[in-house]
Amino acid sequence: MSIKPKSRAAKNHALLTASILSLLATPQAFAETAPAATNAADPSSSGSSNEIVVTAQRLDAARESIKPSLGASTYTLDQTAIVNLPGGDNQPISDIILQMPGVSQDQFGQFHVRDEHNGVQYRLNGVILPESIAVFGQTLSPRLIDTISLVTGTLPAQYGLRTAGIIDITTKSGLKNSSTVSLYGGSHGTIQPGVQVSGSSGATSWFFSGDYKHSDLGIENVDGSRHAIHDQTNQYNSFGYIDHILGDNDRIALTMGYTNQHYQIPNPSGLVGQQVDANGNPIAVNGVTSFNSENLNETQLQTTGFAALSWLHSAGAFSGQASLFGRISTLDYRPDVTGELLFNGIAQAASKRDVTFGLQYDASYKLSDHHTLRGGFLFEQDRSKSWTNTSVFPTDGDVFDPTDPLAGYNPGNINGAPELLNYANDIVQRTYSAYLQDEWHVLPHVVLNYGARFDENDASRKERQLSPRVNLVWTPPTGTTFHAGFARYFAPAPFELVANSNLAQVFNTTATPNVRTNDATYAQRESYWDAGVQQKIGKGLTLGVDGYYRRETHLVDEGQFGAPIILTPFNYDKGRIYGVEVTANYVHGGFTAYGNVAYAKAQGTNIVSNQYNFAAADLAYIANHYIYLDHDQTWSGSAGAAYRWSSGTLQGTRITADMIYGSGLRADLALPDGSSIPNGAALTGYTTFNMSLGHTFTNGFDMRFDIQNLFDKTYEIRDGSGVGVGAPSFGARRGFFVGVSKTF
Repeated sequence: MSIKPKSRAAKNHALLTASILSLLATPQAFAETAPAATNAADPSSSGSSNEIVVTAQRLDAARESIKPSLGASTYTLDQTAIVNLPGGDNQPISDIILQMPGVSQDQFGQFHVRDEHNGVQYRLNGVILPESIAVFGQTLSPRLIDTISLVTGTLPAQYGLRTAGIIDITTKSGLKNSSTVSLYGGSHGTIQPGVQVSGSSGATSWFFSGDYKHSDLGIENVDGSRHAIHDQTNQYNSFGYIDHILGDNDRIALTMGYTNQHYQIPNPSGLVGQQVDANGNPIAVNGVTSFNSENLNETQLQTTGFAALSWLHSAGAFSGQASLFGRISTLDYRPDVTGELLFNGIAQAASKRDVTFGLQYDASYKLSDHHTLRGGFLFEQDRSKSWTNTSVFPTDGDVFDPTDPLAGYNPGNINGAPELLNYANDIVQRTYSAYLQDEWHVLPHVVLNYGARFDENDASRKERQLSPRVNLVWTPPTGTTFHAGFARYFAPAPFELVANSNLAQVFNTTATPNVRTNDATYAQRESYWDAGVQQKIGKGLTLGVDGYYRRETHLVDEGQFGAPIILTPFNYDKGRIYGVEVTANYVHGGFTAYGNVAYAKAQGTNIVSNQYNFAAADLAYIANHYIYLDHDQTWSGSAGAAYRWSSGTLQGTRITADMIYGSGLRADLALPDGSSIPNGAALTGYTTFNMSLGHTFTNGFDMRFDIQNLFDKTYEIRDGSGVGVGAPSFGARRGFFVGVSKTF
């Protein structure tokens, strides 16, 4: 909801699937090239299904060998672990990622990795998935995931354009013929049917999934009540994967997906909107002079479609994958014109459409037992179109000092009926990247991965950078892994969110900005140091600690400015982020448990782009002070435990629990003199628990019972204040959910 109430109510790269039977998310600091499986099929049986399976497995291993994570910290979950989480694969993918170290929760389904704002890159089967415009909702469903990894820290040169980390997803395939239908639902009016189909014929295999979701809690409620006002959502999600083996060394694959998500924007209660003229008389809009907040009717529709066509070739010491990809993303916000004019003096209908296509190539070549070279390139073009229809009141004054950009202005008084302002823009961005790196086995237990990547971004600014990367990994035969690394990063602001406004159009109206400086966004440049150690103790316990320190120039942040829930990027001139993560994982028989806690600090100073979105007083303070970023959270944590019975009367039964902890995101600190320190305070910390009980029957039926927010904790994610924070939000209250599925 756009109204801001006056009160606060308002990862050894090999997957550790044996170690994460259920909820386990294990940190890994070292990745090795996956060994290629040999074709053990009898040559006389050429074309047999057994040979196809073996060839597919070998090509999967070759694909994994192209994308290492040497020196980075990787946290992995497989599909069994996902299904065993409370909510399973019925929950948003962001809720799964919240169980990984260093991840904190935010409103609108957002999450932050190591205290950075949404600086993650999604990859499906090694192919970059361009970001969508959507703020809330998820483009990807957990139903498509075979494994998901969060890769953070000092990344190898293969990874670029984002600095927080990589969400690396390997999708399900059709090597097993099966069909699953499911139905999930419960509290908040939730109903969610779904279907999955996989199979193969000869050298071709496929996997398809689709689901529909309705809920009366589409976005977080704007207050702590159990039932949100005007917050329904209807969502459709589909995904498909088809591959065809051309021979022993080649495979082509098509990956595609589409989502359509409609949201009502939740309303606060007990507020009245009204505008008055110079004499204090109420102004009528469409015959209405006052408007109750419960009656607002704002909606947002988001769609995203993507596809990638890939060719994988692997022969001898060489493996390479070439991919063509594309994505179309749209967002339409429809205001309640009368209500928003009376509350805010402005009502804006907004539409955005972003079309991206690109070419990506990655390859590896094993020179010797000691050296493996990896290299590749990327080209991407992004075209963004946006339209706004803005209803505003004209004003009789616009006092502004152009010699002092931080002076602010006096908008004067409303002196007429609302008028409509139309604006459209069409902008294009092109990105060029290339990298080369060497995995050097210096000693039997020491690996040095070094290289560099070059990135150029041509948009409103033309910027480029050569970024060196180096990671050292030592794995003595004691169950210990040490890693340390340095990386330079170059990360343009998310282009699909970049705003281009005609400020002069709104002068002398109630939409006049308080500041009139509008510098274009910059690419973030960063130096990143990371070091850590992981120790295995006995057969089941693994402990780890990882620390990092980062310095940024033109640090990219994002905020919601205005009623449409569309984030807009901006830059701090300088930034600094540092922190430490501690992890623990244990597995013994059918019992698994994990826990992690992270400490982080993120600060920036001097906002140097899109300044018109901010108040002059805030800009003046931030220009001379480091402030906490609005998404900074000092302490974040998650933990979970699970037990699965593999024999006896309860065979097939599982019980799991997990939790998340946050010490609170930032808010403005109010001072006695009426001024405030931007992001100077933190919200109250919270801990929430979830539980799940499930059973898999021998006839293919599976049933589950989930409780979300077990103790019905009322907790505030945002209070509506802070730099770039547009609305308050609270976490969901306790919910009960039941699911049943049948696999054929």
